[in-house]
Formats: sequence, C-alpha cells, structure tokens
Amino acid sequence: MLRARGLPESGLHVPRRATCDLTDSAAVDRLYSSSFSGAGPTVVMHLAAEVGGIGANRENPGRFFFANMAMALNLIEGARRAGLHERGGKYVQVGTICSYPKFTPVPFREEHLWNGYPEETNAPYGIAKKAAGEMLRSYHAQYGLRSAYVLPVNLYGPGDNFDPRSSHVIPALIRKCVEARDLGDAAIEVWGTGSASREFLYVDDAAEGIVRAAEMMDEPTPINLGTCSEITIRDLITLIARLTNFKGELRWDPTKPDGQPRRCLDVTRARDLLGWRARVGFEEGLKRTIQWWEATKFSVNCS
Repeated sequence: MLRARGLPESGLHVPRRATCDLTDSAAVDRLYSSSFSGAGPTVVMHLAAEVGGIGANRENPGRFFFANMAMALNLIEGARRAGLHERGGKYVQVGTICSYPKFTPVPFREEHLWNGYPEETNAPYGIAKKAAGEMLRSYHAQYGLRSAYVLPVNLYGPGDNFDPRSSHVIPALIRKCVEARDLGDAAIEVWGTGSASREFLYVDDAAEGIVRAAEMMDEPTPINLGTCSEITIRDLITLIARLTNFKGELRWDPTKPDGQPRRCLDVTRARDLLGWRARVGFEEGLKRTIQWWEATKFSVNCS
C-alpha cells in the first residue's frame, strides 16, 4: 500500500524481532541511526505489539504491559533523539480498542477513552497502548512532534495469527472449526456464554485508515477505525461454522470469561478527518480469511 502511494522500495524499512528488539532502547537507537543512511526516517509507523486473545492476556499481563509500554517509550523518545520533529517528520501510533473502559456506552466515541478502567483481562495491554497515545500528545505539545493516533477495532484477515495459544477470536474459531471438520469431531468447545459482542475490521481497510492518518494528521487526536456494527460471539461462531462447513455441536463453557461485554465504534471522526470508511463486508472478509487458512494451514508453523 505504501508503494502504491509512491514510496520507493529503498525508502521502506520494516524491522523484525529477530533483528531488532524494540523493547531494548539501545537497539532502537541503532535502528534510527543505521537504517536510513544517516538521513533518518521521515515517517515512523508504530504497528508492533505483543498481544493475544483472552487466554494469552490472562497468562501474560506483566509481559504484555512491559513489552508494549517499552516499545512505545523507546520508539517515541528515539524519534525525538533522532530529530524526527526537527525534520518535520511524522510519527503514527496504532493503539487498541482494548484501551476503552469496560462499560463504555455503545457506540464507543473517542471522548470516552479516559472515562473508566478497561476490561480486566486485557487492561495491562490496553493501558500501555493508551499511555503511548498520551506520550505522543505530550511530545507534540513540548517538541512539536507531528503525529497521528488511530484506534482500530478487532482486526482479522489473511496472514493473521492462528496459533491456538495466542490467537484472537476469529482465527481461533476458524482453526477450531476447520480442524474439527477435517477430523470428523462431533463438537467443539467455545469459551464463555456467547453473549458478548464484538466489531471486526478487515486488515486491508485498517491499513488504508492508518496510511490516511499518516498523510492527513499532524497531531495525535484519537481516531477510531471500525465499521460501526457488532456481532455476538454466538452469532460469529455460527457464521464461521457455516462458512467452514463444520456441522457439529457448539459447546459453550460459561466458566471461561466473555471479556468486554460489547464493542462497537462510532467512526464519525475517521470519516470527517480522514475521509475514510471500511469497504470490505464482514462475510466477504471471513471468506477470504478462511480461504487463506485452508491454503496455508499445513505450511504455517503454529502448532
């Protein structure tokens, strides 16, 4: 997408964990000083996160808080030390809908972001990402760092994480249904009661929103990215079972947490400030995601 906007291949640098640990401030300083032939970057997009579903959040609250807070601290302060603000460059922070209070009125509006404590199972992750947005606001005020701050709702699409230990709800349910279908299992287990609702955004739509924020925003006004529609987990798994042709029983485990009761975003600000709206329909996006998993499930290392 960035290349489609005219960015040459030589102008794009994407660090990976294997070569650059963003939780290490020295590694981030080396990244800023060595990756751009001394000129320094003009746009930094912070898309990195350590994240997972409810189970992973419950098992790793300390790690998720530290890693996400450390990455933001290192990258934002590293950008300042590298002179991004002095060159008129821009920093784009991708936040998370997990930052919103547990009982935010639906649809979620950006002005509700600080009106309460997040849902407990993902609060460490959500608070770390919310603090990154506040750090950007502070750096914009003190140093004039041009920046943007977007809050995508739950993302999904081809290339998602299908590891059962850390995946989010859509890839987790797709994998469960496909494996149960292939094995001829009579039933699958699903966490919770199914009453909680979620909103989902296809990855290509999210990418377009992030790029538009980079192009159009100069200060970190929080901007929701979503579809302004919600679906219960019960209806979601019924839809995924139909699309994967799994015909077995769905067994709910109410001893497991549902997570935040509802999620549905107001996306008026994205429309007004970015001229953006989601374009991929939910069922179409699910079909594309299922097709990708069916084509790659034997080659992806996520046992």
